[in-house]
Amino acid sequence: MFKNQPKGLIPAALSNMGERFGYYIMNAVLVLFLCSKFGLKEETSAIVYSCFYAGIYILSLVGGLIADRTQNYKGTIISGLMVMTAGYVVLAVPILATPENTTWLLTLTCAALFLIAFGNGLFKGNLQAIVGQLYDNPRYASQRDAGFQIFYVFINIGGVAAPFIAPMLRSWWLGVHNLAYNASLPALCHEYLSVTDNMNQQNADNLYALISDMGGNIQDVSAFCTQYLDVFNTGIHYSFIASVAAMLISLVIFLLTKNGLPSPAKKGKTETVKYTPEEKAQMAKEIKQRMYALFAVLGIAIFFWFSFHQNGTSLSLFARDFVKTDSVQPEIWQALNPFYVIILTPVVMWIFSRLSKRGKEISTPKKIAIGMGLAGIAYLFLVIFSAVKGYPSANEFKELAPAVAEGLKTGPWVLFVLYFFLTVAELFISPLGLSFVSKVAPKHLQGLCQGLWLGATAVGNLLLWIGPLIYNACPIWVAWTVFLSVCVVSMGVMFAMVNWLERVTK
Repeated sequence: MFKNQPKGLIPAALSNMGERFGYYIMNAVLVLFLCSKFGLKEETSAIVYSCFYAGIYILSLVGGLIADRTQNYKGTIISGLMVMTAGYVVLAVPILATPENTTWLLTLTCAALFLIAFGNGLFKGNLQAIVGQLYDNPRYASQRDAGFQIFYVFINIGGVAAPFIAPMLRSWWLGVHNLAYNASLPALCHEYLSVTDNMNQQNADNLYALISDMGGNIQDVSAFCTQYLDVFNTGIHYSFIASVAAMLISLVIFLLTKNGLPSPAKKGKTETVKYTPEEKAQMAKEIKQRMYALFAVLGIAIFFWFSFHQNGTSLSLFARDFVKTDSVQPEIWQALNPFYVIILTPVVMWIFSRLSKRGKEISTPKKIAIGMGLAGIAYLFLVIFSAVKGYPSANEFKELAPAVAEGLKTGPWVLFVLYFFLTVAELFISPLGLSFVSKVAPKHLQGLCQGLWLGATAVGNLLLWIGPLIYNACPIWVAWTVFLSVCVVSMGVMFAMVNWLERVTK
């Protein structure tokens, strides 16, 4: 797996792994945290999440421009790690949200998310550009796809452990105060505190039953709700301290190894080369064709990330609402994706290697098209499963009596199947998309083009709120059908462009 790879790959991957570990701690709980902390509706939390997630990738374009203009890629990466650390420090401070302070506290939280997004923008694309330059050496050029897959594995090593941190600390802190975790209790507490006299009767009965089960005082429901929300969210705030530590570890690794890494587009002293008008025209034409090819693939990437990143919105809500979470809290299921990445990447790499040795190598554009089809299979499975079970909209489901709702919930096996197909699709698209960008991008625009890839991801992320909106308003199979359609159409378009893309990237 590591054979014939450049020496700088592992240090770069380790630096990225630390940053990703800190990031995924926060990302695993963000939507549910905004709901439990501020009592936001799921649709509103999803909009904040979408804007934050999009901001990460939009600002990666800014980070790429800064690095290209200053020719200081490594300094830009270091600045990004420091800015992200500051954002996590702000998130780590536990302050109880009350009607009096919610406005400024939510504003402060959003400001912290901006710092994380901006720091990520300075860091992410530029580190990927450095990894891409490692393979500009002809000795390693044939290992480019494999190198980015290895790089992707290290990202996901951090992602496997991260989703466990916040739920673990939250449960620990609840236990310290003789309380227990319940996924539906924060929303019920917020509803009671905001509309005590007009609370939905079924929800009120559910709240009283849960308080009794925990040995709480039914005579002072308001005090219990306030305490529960404070303890519940303080535990999550403590998990952000781990994010701060991860950022600092990533910073130290990069500082210790940066001298062994290249600097993309760094100009040395070379003799001036004069080109004829015909040669200049030919070079301009080649660059234009390469940029056209890049934007074509970016268009497909938008729709992939729109579908895939539902794991932080509608799919996370699905795990909370429709899957039995007695022993496993819903955020933890997000560890399935990086876990599958780690165990399946060697398998996928072996398959690609065997095909290559037999003279049946699959081109990068064709791999991306296949990936869209695999993502479609994941949502086809959910469509069929949800329709057969007769699941209503999430809003209707949450109004059912607890005993009825519990009887309709499914086992975790559904998530294992879903994330298996989504992860294989990701392995065909995300690391290979990074490889494609590094291959097709003009040498003097490496940082910018990596930023464009991340910018396309941002556009997809700006649409993430659509998932929870449909999920709450319609029978949930309708939501999954939307993503199935997006994947199938994107696969068809990508296959139609394969021959052209293969010619351009030769």
